[in-house]
Amino acid sequence: MNTNLTFSVVTPSFNQGRFIRRTIESVLGQGIDGLDYAVFDACSTDDTASVLGDYTGRLTAIVERDRGQADAVNKGLRRAQGDLIGWLNSDDVYYPGALARVRELFAAHPDVDVIYGAADHIDEHDAVMEPYYTEPFDYERLKDVCFLCQPAVFFRRRVVDAHGLLKTGLRFCMDYEYWLRILAGRPPLFEPSRLAGSRLHAETKTLGSKEAFHREILEMLREKFGTPPARWVYNLAHVIVRERGLGRDTPDEDRRFVRELIPVTEQAFHQYSGGVPEGERATLAAWRAYAG
Repeated sequence: MNTNLTFSVVTPSFNQGRFIRRTIESVLGQGIDGLDYAVFDACSTDDTASVLGDYTGRLTAIVERDRGQADAVNKGLRRAQGDLIGWLNSDDVYYPGALARVRELFAAHPDVDVIYGAADHIDEHDAVMEPYYTEPFDYERLKDVCFLCQPAVFFRRRVVDAHGLLKTGLRFCMDYEYWLRILAGRPPLFEPSRLAGSRLHAETKTLGSKEAFHREILEMLREKFGTPPARWVYNLAHVIVRERGLGRDTPDEDRRFVRELIPVTEQAFHQYSGGVPEGERATLAAWRAYAG
């Protein structure tokens, strides 16, 4: 068993000065040897530079413009020399002992290329909001639900050699696309202990651009599989109707919500699936009967 595996951690950074110190401390505080940590900052205009200056000699800070988050991560993946790679955004954190546990698992399972663990959604003050939804691995299920939490995913450097880099044309779902690409035909190992905290706050892309986020996922899935899973179409339709400000607290409100939902869902199916699939027509018929 190879217990001398080295670790590279990559952090893409832009204007997360109020969080990045906690991110850095969570990495450097792992207390493992052979740790190579690099932050790729896209010339932040907040106090990120000052924070990075406090860690001179303890990490590598590369400050230069990039073409977005995926491009910054790719710079780190190209540079990484460690046997194992972690990607931690500049507002997320590793939990104590996470890297040691992951290295231990990789050493015990030399045939495994990817390990993912449980995680939490945390708020801007590091308080746990809820567990991040994860489950044991099933590739077909992964098409319906992205149950891998990005900061709690780790992979061997040979994965990059075999599968390449993130797609820089993706703004929201570059991680989801990568998991679908690298895990096809080669299942990962699921570690049920919590390894990381994924931060949710008002400036996160996921919360601030929900419709764009879901549309990008649907385009990605259509390109990859021909027809996206119906679940993602329904997700988009619900996001669109929710953003119209409709509530569902009373029966009348709920029926109005569903009335609005029906044409939005049909339009989304036509846009991304070429029409409403036969297997989904019964669902829409039931909605019509309910909404009146």
